[in-house]
Amino acid sequence: MTTILIVEDEARLGDILEEYLRRDGFVTERAMTGPRALELWRAARPALMLLDLMLPGMDGLEVARRVRAQSALPIIMLTARDEEVDRLVGLGIGADDYVVKPYSPREVVARVKAVLRRTGGEVGVPTLQHAGPLSVDTAAFEVRLNGEALDVTVAEVRLMAALARAPGVVRSRAELLSALGGLERGTDERAVDAHVKNLRRKLGDHTELLDTVRGVGYRLRPEG
Repeated sequence: MTTILIVEDEARLGDILEEYLRRDGFVTERAMTGPRALELWRAARPALMLLDLMLPGMDGLEVARRVRAQSALPIIMLTARDEEVDRLVGLGIGADDYVVKPYSPREVVARVKAVLRRTGGEVGVPTLQHAGPLSVDTAAFEVRLNGEALDVTVAEVRLMAALARAPGVVRSRAELLSALGGLERGTDERAVDAHVKNLRRKLGDHTELLDTVRGVGYRLRPEG
């Protein structure tokens, strides 16, 4: 059974989300404070977290930062205003999607399913992929080159993970943009080019590992 962690300090909203999720066959856990959310995240190993931005004890931004430091768990942020979405994106929190209140509980369930499909439902489970001297760990949110960790962003980890799932296979810009999920909300495929440029800079003398296939997209070489 797939467990969803609902982090919402308004009891009525939490009750409604829980009811709709359970109707669709999900198991739910509830937290009303930031510290309790972190406790349940560690104990219940949920597949996804629905995280309210404004929480007592510790706000949603700090909860997301702490989770992101250790896990690739998908997070859907629940915000009160559209402007907060821009703020979250600007801060690079790494949420997979954003829902602005007031929201339809059916829409939230649909977003949960979409994010789980996009991530393969393998959240919270360590996933390690290799491509020559590169390794991508989506659980630890690390990219390593010859064993040395690179200083990468959340978006860069996701992009590399999408490429490393099938070394040698060309991924289109549209596919890679989709892999970035809510991180690139409202942007176009040129965002992928910008991330690739940054990754090549970080690869140093190994830029040849990340190939451009003109008119199509990018691939990782299976060997160095």
